[in-house]
Amino acid sequence: MINIGRYNTLRVSKRVDFGLYLDGGQYGEILLPKRYMPADCAVDDALTVFIYLDSEDRLLATTETPHLQVGQCALLKVVDTNRVGAFLDWGLPKDLLVPFREQEHPMQVGKSYVVYAHLDERTQSIIASSRLHKYLSELGHYFKTGQAVELMIYGRSELGYKAVIGQTHLGQLYENEVFQTLQLGQQLTGYIKQVRQDMKIDLSLQEPGAAHVISDELAQRIIAHLQAQGGSSTFTDKTAADKIYQEFQVSKGQFKRALGALYKQRRIKLAPGKTSLL
Repeated sequence: MINIGRYNTLRVSKRVDFGLYLDGGQYGEILLPKRYMPADCAVDDALTVFIYLDSEDRLLATTETPHLQVGQCALLKVVDTNRVGAFLDWGLPKDLLVPFREQEHPMQVGKSYVVYAHLDERTQSIIASSRLHKYLSELGHYFKTGQAVELMIYGRSELGYKAVIGQTHLGQLYENEVFQTLQLGQQLTGYIKQVRQDMKIDLSLQEPGAAHVISDELAQRIIAHLQAQGGSSTFTDKTAADKIYQEFQVSKGQFKRALGALYKQRRIKLAPGKTSLL
């Protein structure tokens, strides 16, 4: 069975001047245009191709790589709008449509949005949606606290950042627990902080337990930083969290604990606005 909007491995059934015809089973023969033909391809060879609909809604095969498949999310740029919706560049000749009904907020040309690709139930054409909550679950029945997950940042909320979890779920990162600037569409590894009583998913970028461990490696980096600054630095327990993260890639809490450990070891001296080597 053909999966429209995804990769399929199909048999070459016929070779013609303008390309190859692939055996699409119940969908009949599907054209792979000549410009996408692999060298030395012959009848009965198996090819892995992406299947989509052309501008006349005919099934077409390509060996090009789109930016996403049906059932996936990606950050895509709006290249045009008209009376039916917005059109996104997804790496194929025919742009990807986001109908107005599928736009969380009105889309603007030149801006990028995280969208989910799916098949339109009526036309079977591939369309996208920025209303991710319609297609991805917000309930964390199968997740465990501390589980590592792949995240994609898709928006902001009053509490912090909203993230897609493994292309299937949605979760929340809290502003006061994020110690770096996150960008729309950014992909990174995170962790399940907890599944709340309402089954909504709270996320963290810090591995559980790591925030409570004083890192010897971090302490050595602080010492190296002080030495590079001539023995003293303006980094203290009062320094802003984002500035600490920019310099040391750790949270303010981890930095303060490392400073405290060094102070107890009598390796540094703490003063208002200044940290110095002893």
